[in-house]
This record gives sequence, structure tokens and C-alpha cells, in this order.
Amino acid sequence: MKTGFDQFSADLKRLSAQGVGLFNAMQNEQFPQKTAAHVTQVLKQDYTAFQKKLPSFAHEYQAWYSEALTFLRLLLPDRVADFARLYETPKTRKEVRPENYVIEDYLRNVTITAGFDKKVIVGPDAAIPMMQQQMQILDAVKITFESTLYDLQLHLQADLLDAELSAAAQLARNKQYRAAGILAGVVLGKHLSQLARIHQVRLKKNPGISETNEALKKAEVYDFHTWRYMEGLAEIVRLCYAAKGREPEKQDLDLLLDGIAKVIKMIF
Repeated sequence: MKTGFDQFSADLKRLSAQGVGLFNAMQNEQFPQKTAAHVTQVLKQDYTAFQKKLPSFAHEYQAWYSEALTFLRLLLPDRVADFARLYETPKTRKEVRPENYVIEDYLRNVTITAGFDKKVIVGPDAAIPMMQQQMQILDAVKITFESTLYDLQLHLQADLLDAELSAAAQLARNKQYRAAGILAGVVLGKHLSQLARIHQVRLKKNPGISETNEALKKAEVYDFHTWRYMEGLAEIVRLCYAAKGREPEKQDLDLLLDGIAKVIKMIF
């Protein structure tokens, strides 16, 4: 099942793709020969098939604009006016010029001519840069959303790990050192796995702490000294798991819990 965040992300990607389609439709309407040459010679595609996939700008732009504006109000409100300005006819405009031609003019097919030969001063092609700017603003919304989601995930993960580490500390206070160490090891493993995801380090299935630590060092996520510190923590975790050998003691758990708390806050 998709989460609200997943649906939000999917909608933004869809809007971005629709924007590209609308932009291509504008290019094709205004410069069909150049578009055909680009599609066949650069993209190496069939122009007829390409045309058939293009949306109708006149019929589909308004819905795209309204939905994009909704996302802007939610995620990037300081760019709403900029986005709208590229579409709406300026109220103070006295004459239509290339620099103040907007997408609303395009939809009305506004064309300004001069002279007996009806030389075009400004026409619908002047709106193409406006559409391009709207697409760039929408791309900024995607970046903002992804950054916000990333920060939220980090905070949620940190809160969860803090709670689990607190539970391990409570076990240690009750002198259940082995159980405390095992739970603390789970916390350390989760944090290292998250580091691997953030830095796109590929791990094998169900890796141990040392294996993840080694992979992060090889990927240069952190240096040798940090790797060695992690190995020291992993050694205490292994002591808590081991059925044979000495029992873990209070000082072992103090080192482990303090170390993991520092790692969570300082290494990300």
C-alpha cells in the first residue's frame, strides 16, 4: 500500500512528465519542422508516433496549471506568484511585447503585427520560455519535497533509535547486560544500514554489523579511525551474543551504549 508520501512523490513525477509533454506540444505547434528534425535526427524516433503521444496544449494545460499551483502552495509558497505571473495577463500591461507575453496569451493565440505587410512583432512562440520557467519552478518543488522527506525520515529514524537505545539502557540498569547488548546491537545495525542507504552503498542480504561497517569504510563514507571504533562496538555486541566465554559486564554496556549514542548523533 502506498503511503501519503509515496502518493505525493508519484503525483509530482506525473506532473513533471505532463509538463514536459505540454512543452513539447508547444514546440511542435510553433516550430513543427524544427521539432520533426530534432525527433528524427537527434532522438532517433518516428516523428508521426511522437506527434500522436503529444497532449493538446489548449485542452490540458489548465488542469496541469491548477494542480501544479496546488503543490506550490503546499511546498513552495514563495514561488506561487512567480508561477502565476508566467500564466496570467498582467493587469498593468499597456501593450503586448515579447517580454510580457504570457501563457494566457498563447491560449488565446494573441498575435501582434505591424505595417501593411503584417509583420509579426510578437506571437505565440513567445510563451515557450514562460512554460519552460514554470517547469523549472515545478522541478524546484520536487527537490524541496525530496529534501523535506529526507529530513523527516532522518528525524523519525533517530527518534526510533533513541527509544530503542533507552530500552537497552533500562535493561542494563536492571543488570540484564546480555539482553541490553543484543538490543543495542540491533540499534547500531539499523543505523549503519541507514547510512548505507543514504550513501547508496550496496550490501548483501542480512549483513552483520562488521560487514556493513566494512562496506561503509570501502565506500569512504567514513575513515579508518571511525571504522575501528565501530569494530570495537561490534566486538561488545558479539560478546553479548556469544553463548560461551565471559559474561558481559557493566563497563562493557557503558562503553557500548555511550558509543552508539554518539554514533547516532555524529555520523550520518
